[in-house]
Amino acid sequence: MSINKVILVGNVGKDPEIKYFDEGSAKANFSLATSERGYTAANGTQVPEKTEWHNIVCWRGLAKIVEQFVRKGTQLYIEGKIRTRSYDDQNGVKRYITEVYADNLEILSRRATNDDHGHRNENNYAAPAHQPAPQSANVNVGTNEQGDDLPF
Repeated sequence: MSINKVILVGNVGKDPEIKYFDEGSAKANFSLATSERGYTAANGTQVPEKTEWHNIVCWRGLAKIVEQFVRKGTQLYIEGKIRTRSYDDQNGVKRYITEVYADNLEILSRRATNDDHGHRNENNYAAPAHQPAPQSANVNVGTNEQGDDLPF
């Protein structure tokens, strides 16, 4: 038995790129930064903060949720699978890229918008987006399984 599961909590590095295909399916790509805080060791050694960048891929209904609610700086919780693929660059050199194919995504930060006067408004909450399996296009926004009125 083997398991391929990754859980990430981080901030989106740039606005997602969304692609629609002829059959109507959607794909979203974006980068996510996760950081480990820096610290001072007992012996006085300074250990700097370390940031890792992850390539995130969302498909179908989850990609549409990303298109609507996710922007640069949005804090996300993501569950997914690690996948590595290869391609030949323009010089014919084989390159590898590692991606996280998201199965579940939850928006953890408030969504910043501009009001009618151009002022930033941080009061709009972007609800969590769930997609139980990558094969399913069934996406629940702003609901939970218990049926109560909580936004998470």
